[in-house]
Amino acid sequence: MPTAVVLQPSFLPWRGYFDLIRRSDVFVFYDDVQYDKHGWRNRNRIKTAQGPRWLTVPVHAKGNTIDHTTINNVQIDWCRDWRRPLLEQIRHAYCRAPFYQQYSPLVAQMFSCKPHLLADFTIDTTVSIARLLGIEHTQFVRSSTLSAPGAKTDRLLEVLKQVGATHYISGPSARAYIDEEKFVQAGIGLEYIRYEYEPYGQLHPPYDPQVSIVDLLFMTGPRAPAFIRPAAQTVIA
Repeated sequence: MPTAVVLQPSFLPWRGYFDLIRRSDVFVFYDDVQYDKHGWRNRNRIKTAQGPRWLTVPVHAKGNTIDHTTINNVQIDWCRDWRRPLLEQIRHAYCRAPFYQQYSPLVAQMFSCKPHLLADFTIDTTVSIARLLGIEHTQFVRSSTLSAPGAKTDRLLEVLKQVGATHYISGPSARAYIDEEKFVQAGIGLEYIRYEYEPYGQLHPPYDPQVSIVDLLFMTGPRAPAFIRPAAQTVIA
């Protein structure tokens, strides 16, 4: 039963994103849909002594052009090299974390490239982290490489058919807009999950479960894969 997940690429996403990658045979980066400039495409949160702070990849967003751009066409702004200050933010926040010294060179290596497009950067870093977490079985595909017509649920189903999926896994929020009857008609199974994970030790209380995966890596190190598995049964009926 080939299982697929279709999700927009994000910057250093939280552990629930990697749980979905872990659960899928085919993970489709939904990269040819509308860019949401206040979402997670180019930013994420880390914990600091001053509270949660954003890590942001600057993009070209002049005027309203960004409002009519698909994710795979958004360009990184290289007017200045933002990588060094971003890595310094990470160092300042996590230099006392138990596994910072072990994992910071790997994170720095992910930032060593200078891609033109945001999606190239976020997808490559996500795949690298997935492999670092021991997720080897998942095949990665970009929706922009497929010819999937339609909109909303119809297009989603077309993507799933093209990657040969017979089962689809989604986060809980998608239930508000997925047309479940169309999945029944297409003969594709549909499953929603809850994001319920074991807590782990963090710097700078209080505990925050929804921060970037780098927090989990620096705090738990080789044990990180265990923390991207659900604490209990998490399927929504």
